[in-house]
Amino acid sequence: MGIETDRHFIERMHWDEVARRIGSGAAAILPIGAAAKQHGFHLPLNTDRIQAEWLAARMAEKIDALIWPTLTYGHYPAFVEYAGSSSLSISTFEALVREIAGQILAGGCPKLLVLNTGISTLAPVDRALARLDGERIRHPWIHEGPRYPRVARQLAEQSHGSHADELETSLMLAMAPHLVDMTRAEASRTLEHETPGALTPSDPNSPNYSRSGSYGDPTRATLAKGKALLAAMLDDLHEQAASLVAQGPGEERSTAVQTVLR
Repeated sequence: MGIETDRHFIERMHWDEVARRIGSGAAAILPIGAAAKQHGFHLPLNTDRIQAEWLAARMAEKIDALIWPTLTYGHYPAFVEYAGSSSLSISTFEALVREIAGQILAGGCPKLLVLNTGISTLAPVDRALARLDGERIRHPWIHEGPRYPRVARQLAEQSHGSHADELETSLMLAMAPHLVDMTRAEASRTLEHETPGALTPSDPNSPNYSRSGSYGDPTRATLAKGKALLAAMLDDLHEQAASLVAQGPGEERSTAVQTVLR
């Protein structure tokens, strides 16, 4: 990833080290990104996870935070016809997010930044977190800006898109170019208007037919676009993270943390 990550990802640390970091006021980051969700012929099924962990590492470096293991299953109903793609029910997913986030806060972390790279997961995550202490949590919608949408509008050449498309593929070219196979990138067909519903690889008569699974035109993706999009996204996220940390440390500390720190 180009930065020191072993002091940020808790799965690579010992528990007493995590306790000391929490005791010193370290914020937490919870990445949410699918590891079993089709992304066309040209991107791997763990594309969302790669993005979530890449962004989490950058945010952790910026605010010296701890990163919890990525939540790799979620509510992704639009892709279940494609082999390997998994989707939880909304109720199961919301309960999972709520319990994990609640335990992170109860364990003593003063603040929690939730980095979610999905689209269908945005509203469910908001609902799950609404029952927790809102002053200690941020769930930025990473594609909502204010900078990212402006740059996306300036750069996009495709007529439509939202999945494994020009923009997402450009981001992956900037984050993990070795995982992008542009020779297999395939655009979905041109639409007169967008129709809500799941994508399908099996029904050519459906308005949401996509042989590859892409929704948009990934063939228009470039590294230059990806770098510009990523810079805007990082600026937006840095602003959100700085705002969260600037509120000051929380007072809660778990019993386990206090014991280690004595």
